[in-house]
Amino acid sequence: MSMSHIPDREIAERPHGYGGPNLSPTGLRHLPHAFADGVYALMANIPPKDNNGLIAGSRAALVVDAGITPDISHELQKLAGELTDAPVRYLANTTYHGDHTFGNAQFPDDVVIVTSRANKENMADLAYEKQVRSGNMYGDEAMFDQVTTWRTPDLVFDSYAELDLGGRQVQLWHFGPGNGPGDTVVYVPDTRTAWTGNFLCHAGTAHMLLQGGPLPYLDSLRKMRQTLPDLDTIVPGHGPMGDGHAAIDALIGYLERLHEEVAAAVKAGKPLEKVVTTDPYAQGLDPSLAAAMAAYGERAQQGMLALCRDLHRLNVLATYRVYTGRHTV
Repeated sequence: MSMSHIPDREIAERPHGYGGPNLSPTGLRHLPHAFADGVYALMANIPPKDNNGLIAGSRAALVVDAGITPDISHELQKLAGELTDAPVRYLANTTYHGDHTFGNAQFPDDVVIVTSRANKENMADLAYEKQVRSGNMYGDEAMFDQVTTWRTPDLVFDSYAELDLGGRQVQLWHFGPGNGPGDTVVYVPDTRTAWTGNFLCHAGTAHMLLQGGPLPYLDSLRKMRQTLPDLDTIVPGHGPMGDGHAAIDALIGYLERLHEEVAAAVKAGKPLEKVVTTDPYAQGLDPSLAAAMAAYGERAQQGMLALCRDLHRLNVLATYRVYTGRHTV
């Protein structure tokens, strides 16, 4: 099997003792951070729960991601109404994952949902998606009983789309597969800010290889670096905001090393339990990530360290399965 193969579904297997991110909306509030008049990061008060965004012009507003449950979707729309007088006309999905899209159905019918074609193609099995995301609900799985309809996007694009909100341009980019096959980046040129979903998080964060290995992801990141040279700040789907190009460079370095080490182990015929990789978190969090997490408190810092260690183990497993052709769903 090619090392660039993209499986039809994300890997269902998890390492022994894996915890994974807690995405339950219990206790979640979104705190607005203004980049300019009408341009807001809507930051989760408890990382790594989902962040969102609001981008408004003189004629229309766009919300970035819909929330994991109907209640969160309603909260985001209420917050949008408090922050701008422009009507919400667009909703962008950065990924197909349910924590970003289960709230789609709660937006009015006249709100146009936009994302990459690959994201929409992966929104075909609500029961399976609920089953997979239930592993991140930490006792709140029953909240998914409210999710009875998975509204799919109305407008799709292959690599690029542009929206004019009235004096404010929004660019939507699909650079290629990353965390999933259809990762969509929402970029506002006048503030040099990008909402990156699961595709790119603060430098030093362990990303999740859920649907493929490092090689396609590396190609996508290099395209992003070349395409958005003026990028300043990223608002990730999870965790703190950060410097965009520092995040790209850090993730490229991580994925290059992961590829080299796991590919060498596979070539040597080693079983998964004998694969040894460099542990980026052996001495703790990257200092820049630790500093960004300090605003959330020591407990959140320790939680992020435990999560990054878990995600690195998942990435080793996922890469090994793709490279040996044993990726399971």
